[in-house]
Amino acid sequence: MSMDFGEGEFTDAATMRGRDWPSLTQFCVIIENRVGSLNQLMQHLERHDVRIIALSIVDTIDVAIARVMLDQVERGRELFELSGFTFFENEVLGIELPDHPQPFVAVLSSLLQAEVNVNYMYPLLYRREGHSSIAVHVEDIDTATQVLREKGFKLISEDDLMNDDEHFG
Repeated sequence: MSMDFGEGEFTDAATMRGRDWPSLTQFCVIIENRVGSLNQLMQHLERHDVRIIALSIVDTIDVAIARVMLDQVERGRELFELSGFTFFENEVLGIELPDHPQPFVAVLSSLLQAEVNVNYMYPLLYRREGHSSIAVHVEDIDTATQVLREKGFKLISEDDLMNDDEHFG
């Protein structure tokens, strides 16, 4: 069991995250900032038949953090645990961009109105019915989920990642 420090209640993590849970697991893999490190990580993942849905790199002088999202979260977790790569997980929202002249402004304005801070975002290699999608890391995922749903945005579940229209990459 894990404790949600915001609420002070115990929550069984197995029941908290189902396949249709509205957030996505992002693996943050710490790799050396040297030639070939990212290639090693990608080779490790792709040779085990998992599809990379998103990749974003944050680097410093000594290390880099590869933010990786996979189509098979449980399999990805197993691969990272057995690999020796140092990693941690966190949750991001997957948001389908709407048919709107300014789709990013539509999403970000909704979050701004709810005073939800966006820490970072990056594109997903996920497409459904012609719509692109983004991964968004926010300070308050519960409020962001509620607001985005109320505004009619489509949130992407882990189940959706396994069933997109077009496979990229």
